[in-house]
Amino acid sequence: MASTQQHSYKEHEKDDSHRAPSIEDPERLAAWPIPDDDELERAVSRGRDETVKTEISSEPKPRGQSLARTLSRRSATSSRWDPGPPPDGGARAWTQAAMAHLTIFSTWGWITSYGVFQEYYRTSLGLTPSTISWIGSVQIFLLFFLGTFSGRALDAGLFRPVYISGSVLQLLGVFTMSASTNFWQLFLSQGLCLGIANGLHFCPAMSLVSTYFVRKRALVVGVAAMGSCTGGVIFPIIIQQLLPLIGFGWSIRVCGFIMLLTNILTITLYRTRLPPRKTGPLVEWSSFREAPFMLYCAASFFNFWGLYFAFFYVGSFGREILRMSYADSINLLLTMVAVGFVWRLLPNYFADKVGSLNMLLPFTLLAGTMLFAWTGVGSRAALFVFAAIYGSGSAGMQSLFPAGLSSLTDDLKKAGVRMGMGFSIVSFACLTGPPLAGALIQRGNGSYLYAQIWGGCCFFLGSALLVAARTAKVGWVLKRKI
Repeated sequence: MASTQQHSYKEHEKDDSHRAPSIEDPERLAAWPIPDDDELERAVSRGRDETVKTEISSEPKPRGQSLARTLSRRSATSSRWDPGPPPDGGARAWTQAAMAHLTIFSTWGWITSYGVFQEYYRTSLGLTPSTISWIGSVQIFLLFFLGTFSGRALDAGLFRPVYISGSVLQLLGVFTMSASTNFWQLFLSQGLCLGIANGLHFCPAMSLVSTYFVRKRALVVGVAAMGSCTGGVIFPIIIQQLLPLIGFGWSIRVCGFIMLLTNILTITLYRTRLPPRKTGPLVEWSSFREAPFMLYCAASFFNFWGLYFAFFYVGSFGREILRMSYADSINLLLTMVAVGFVWRLLPNYFADKVGSLNMLLPFTLLAGTMLFAWTGVGSRAALFVFAAIYGSGSAGMQSLFPAGLSSLTDDLKKAGVRMGMGFSIVSFACLTGPPLAGALIQRGNGSYLYAQIWGGCCFFLGSALLVAARTAKVGWVLKRKI
């Protein structure tokens, strides 16, 4: 009977082609095929680590060697599913950064262009500025608020279905918007449908690209964030040039075809890097027990509360207060957006050296100072100077905000959920900020003074909370990178 068992064991040892090689067999280990990222994601998501199960259940375990042999083979097998540290470069990593740029182009670039629609809707529909601004603010609210859910979807391995759903809704929203003729149709198509679509796109894309970089993360986030400048310049120019020639409907359809192209490219080339994390809460409540994270989110709320007031109303201010033409009011918006090509990238480059939070603080102070300075603007030249400087401060703030969230997250597997939480908090600021500014303008009988002071105070309060967040993280050490 003993000889039979020994013979069976030897036969089993001969037929080992199905097993993962151990570190004791370097030739088989070198020849063992390494699956690509897509195969890894499918295998891990189905929970099919069959090699380990086969070894544990079927292999006889001679005394003195079974534990070491099992552990070595388990380690060799498990390492095949470990993606390793972020590459911080390479063709695939930079491709993800380029695709994130296109995602921001068709989401934030479109939202940044809302000043064009704000002025057009006011003149064509005869609505109050506060009422019109609800369309744009709902877009931003949904983009940020849905980050809680779409960011967690990345962690759970559902990036592709969520992103494709967003693409379908984005195209549906922009093409139904082109046929809209009243406020409620525009609210449902541009505000609601496009807002949901952008919420399914933005947070997963930013979370995805952050998993490919560590040392260059802030710079890469800046490259992606520049998409809002690209879109914020291209979309207004298209509408400005085509609106008198082919009308509102076909001008919007041209923008829709551009979005179709960007969605085809991003869906084709996006690749997730980390294996799915199926377990875990939708909201990481323990994060709110971390003082730096909580204070940072509070600071971001106040900063974003006053941020989009100028983007929505600078054109209206030019036309109503300074009697500028519609073309000049569009050029104001383009000036405010175009300076972001430099100031969305340069601060992020230095943020990798001195820290995202350290770089963010001067830009919030600059934006707040310029909103106070806006109260003294009385000429066209001064308004263009205001637009350029405020655009610089707001561009740096917007591009550094996600990088700051990432810098406060040590566990990359939680990058999606924590970034989504931060986005959802600021979503309520974006929802109420522009309509509140519009209400203050109406309260002032058309004067922008109350809204300008309110916006400046928001930024200064946000700056104070950023200082508190930094102090809670590293103390009063000024030269500390954070």
